[in-house]
Amino acid sequence: MSERKATPQKSLISLPFFAALIILSLLLYQNGAKWLRSVLIYLSHAKWARDLVTGHSLANRVSSRFVAGESIGEAVDTARTLNLKGMTVTVDFLGESVTDKDVAIASADEIVDLLDSIDSSGVNANVSVKLSQLGLRIDEELALTNMRRILNHARGYNNKVRIDMEESDVVDTTLALYRKLRDEDGFDNVGVVIQSYLYRSADDVEKLVDEGAWIRLCKGAYAEPPDIAFPKKGDTDSNFVELTQFMLSKNARDKGVYLGIATHDENMIDASLDYVNSTNIPPDKFEFQMLFGIRRELQKALVDKGYKVRIYVPYGTAWYPYLVRRLAEHPANLWFFVSNLLRR
Repeated sequence: MSERKATPQKSLISLPFFAALIILSLLLYQNGAKWLRSVLIYLSHAKWARDLVTGHSLANRVSSRFVAGESIGEAVDTARTLNLKGMTVTVDFLGESVTDKDVAIASADEIVDLLDSIDSSGVNANVSVKLSQLGLRIDEELALTNMRRILNHARGYNNKVRIDMEESDVVDTTLALYRKLRDEDGFDNVGVVIQSYLYRSADDVEKLVDEGAWIRLCKGAYAEPPDIAFPKKGDTDSNFVELTQFMLSKNARDKGVYLGIATHDENMIDASLDYVNSTNIPPDKFEFQMLFGIRRELQKALVDKGYKVRIYVPYGTAWYPYLVRRLAEHPANLWFFVSNLLRR
């Protein structure tokens, strides 16, 4: 298989943009993390902010901390390095909210090539996808057709694909297509993601547990109104702990549920481990999942203690919304970003 080269795109942040990030960092002291998170989520979607992306040399070394590169080869090399450290990997070809049918099909082509490279390289990695990248906002049937092709290809390699969860307005559609692929089309290698900041997630998890689903639980990284999502971090955290315990319960495990606990929050990790230890759950019955480049010392510490850790490795040129949402999820990342931009 010949690997296609990614189309060169400007992938560096301009001086006005990172100056704005510095100002946001200073305002954090006065307004708090909640305010900063809202601004960053807005910036992740703002065309004017994305248009400020230029060829300035300062940002490339920072974005490379969180994104493996622009090509399949770079993503696979990163996966191999992480495997050598005792971690498994989920690779994500970046892209979302596609409005062009040809781009959606090209994205599916890329993911098929990615699966080929994962298999031929022998790295221990699976794949995640966003349905909006595959055409969900154009036509549901287009997204389904692309997903069927990807899942069938992955099944040929005995590999899995997880469907990422996006904004609340597509949760019902995402879960419906997930069930169609799994139950009607017979793909047993498909999983899904649940976000603990949504009120509805407890009901969704109860149904998914009954179905023996392969689930990734995260907190959520989109701007949602208070009638849909918990406005307070403490409530999101409490729901995360409750959902984790429910999906780690003996009943859930007997039904075939396998949980990926996706968090960098040590309080959430400690709460998960307290439950695991108090109920004698074997460490091979779940895994922790973290993002490439974030809390690397914590990743290593969990591996050293004998727990399974999977690293989410993104690659591609469409890194901007991904990176800014990562800054919104964990404001401490913003200090890392700004401090590195200021170094020469």
